[in-house]
Amino acid sequence: MVKLGNLIFKYRNLIFPLFFVLLVLGTKPYMDSGHLGKWRYAAGITIALTGQIIRALTIGLVYIIRGGRNRKVYAETLVKDGIFAHCRNPLYVGNILIVIGLGITANSIPFYIAGIPLFIVMYMAIIKAEENYLSNKFGQEYIEYIKGVNRFIPNLSGIIKTIKGMKFNWARLIVKEYGTTYAWVVCMILLIIKNQYMRYGSEMNKTAFLFLSALFIFVTFLYAVARYLKKSERLVAD
Repeated sequence: MVKLGNLIFKYRNLIFPLFFVLLVLGTKPYMDSGHLGKWRYAAGITIALTGQIIRALTIGLVYIIRGGRNRKVYAETLVKDGIFAHCRNPLYVGNILIVIGLGITANSIPFYIAGIPLFIVMYMAIIKAEENYLSNKFGQEYIEYIKGVNRFIPNLSGIIKTIKGMKFNWARLIVKEYGTTYAWVVCMILLIIKNQYMRYGSEMNKTAFLFLSALFIFVTFLYAVARYLKKSERLVAD
């Protein structure tokens, strides 16, 4: 599992965007009732937003080298502050929730059966690789840390105190997170448009289509602004 995790970590910048593309282009929605579909969209969006909020809090409160070094698992220090004081893998928990939210929105039976479990297995492999690295590098300090902090389920006790007690770095959040946020939001928009078109064809709700199209343009504009601010160094992470 550790070897698999290191391999996935090395190529994850290619694997996970491809995963999103296949979700949009390679899945066919199960056609449930229109009324149920609205609740499904609401559930999918809510779960994905919850994942994004977890990621935002994690990145905004404490900096962590998320991309490794030379495409390998790497850490300079053992981060135990911020959301990491309540959950050992908050970024991955956020990612999994986003994927589950997208999967619910896609409403594809094969994706339910194979896609979501495969995604979770890939993240479990990465986590195993990271845990192996951290255990070898930080030894007893890491052992003591994992005794008091869950791998996945956040311990919400004291989390408000944690958030209030730390400065939130909005610049870092935008610089580090704009690409990920844009990717899943666009994926969500395209999934809803595709599902509606496959169900209703040319009779799909025009108002909904125009709203989703306008939302796509708006988030693309925000993405372009964030990218410009980052590349021009008008906005820096720290």
